Amino acid sequence: MNRPTSRRTMLTAALAAAAAAGTVSSAGPATAAVPAAAPHPAPSATASLVENRSWHTYTDWRSGRGAGTRAVAGRRPGLVIGHAVGVTDYTDPHTGQTADWEYATWTSPVHRSAVPATEVIASWNADTPAGTWIQIELQGRYSDATSTPWYAMGRWAAGDADIRRTSVDDQTDGKSSIWTDTFSVDDAASGLRLVSYRLRLTLHRPPGSRLTPTVWRLGAMASDVPDRFTVPASTPGLARELPVPRYSQNVHAGQYPEYDNGGEAWCSPTSSQMIIEYWGRRPTAEELAWVKPGLADPQVCHAARFTYDYQYEGCGNWPFNAAYAATYDDMSAVVTRLGSLTDLETLVRAGIPVITSQSFLKEELTGAGYGTSGHLMTVIGFTADGDVIANDPASPSNEAVRRVYKRQEWETIWLRTKRYDANGKVRSGTGGVCYIYWPADPAPRQRRVLKSLGLL
Repeated sequence: MNRPTSRRTMLTAALAAAAAAGTVSSAGPATAAVPAAAPHPAPSATASLVENRSWHTYTDWRSGRGAGTRAVAGRRPGLVIGHAVGVTDYTDPHTGQTADWEYATWTSPVHRSAVPATEVIASWNADTPAGTWIQIELQGRYSDATSTPWYAMGRWAAGDADIRRTSVDDQTDGKSSIWTDTFSVDDAASGLRLVSYRLRLTLHRPPGSRLTPTVWRLGAMASDVPDRFTVPASTPGLARELPVPRYSQNVHAGQYPEYDNGGEAWCSPTSSQMIIEYWGRRPTAEELAWVKPGLADPQVCHAARFTYDYQYEGCGNWPFNAAYAATYDDMSAVVTRLGSLTDLETLVRAGIPVITSQSFLKEELTGAGYGTSGHLMTVIGFTADGDVIANDPASPSNEAVRRVYKRQEWETIWLRTKRYDANGKVRSGTGGVCYIYWPADPAPRQRRVLKSLGLL
């Protein structure tokens, strides 16, 4: 499971206080406010509540504004440092160490979202060789024609020897705030929305070196999911089960407490590891050499360490999990939202399992045997009756991980944005958040499905 208090629970409790906070700018080279994008027709009442936009082709990388970066072509196009445009010092808040770093930047074109958004979540896929790291930032324009500051959405490296990967707290301009990995309008009921945004990458390396990160994919999911305690039931449309490996987080209880208090909190990396191995990838023996001998499923410990967010103090940072999955050969990964179990069935039909995020009381999910303020599971299929087959990492053993949950119960706890806790207080739900991982060169039917969801 996630940490005891989920990010959306914290968000609900903190929104009223957010407006009193001051504007915070993230580190990095300064630029002007986001320019207005060309107007477009207002979305219809039946328009989607979610839009995905990504930059991942050679043309995409050439369409942005680079300062020292260079687009590279090939089977998997990417962005690298061509030459440094400056040197900056960075004091790691989690080690206290200060070091100088050369950097180059790339800024995306302004993207006007088809969904004026209350929330935006960025994702990225990159390779950061030892000695390199990246920062991802977002700047947007509101429906009142004002702009956000540049918000840091993550400072990330695949390893943890150079910097500690981290989200950045205390970022707000009085209209919106960053909650770990999520941009959120502070008062959605006011009608204020983020209508456009751009993303900025800053690639870092030691001064004088020829090292470079390579970024293959950068994107964001913008959404405006209305407040809801319940959702309409979808009609079952698929009976299929994918052969996804089964791992229990509870097998690792007490192991490596420096990473989110140990395995009992590792639902997110455990779920990620299941999907990574479904696609035929796993860490090498050399990569696992740091794990204590004799521990079962050392790759789950590995996933926990390399998804850990040192600011959030947990392994449940959504984009960090996607970025970890994409460190494996030819893997792509995003964080997004889906609108129903029908969408999920479409992915499973194409052979793509999905990691979903949900919160619930014990009595709200028959057969779970527990309640949680935030938990990740892997949906691997559907029964003939349409019920959900899930690999639930909150199980006592690997053998017990496969569960069948009632369709309507599952759909409600996953898609709702509001819920009641055990004390009757209103809390937030994730509104359909999920992780989707797939090979960089998917099969034709998988490509069609991913494209239909705006992921390719």
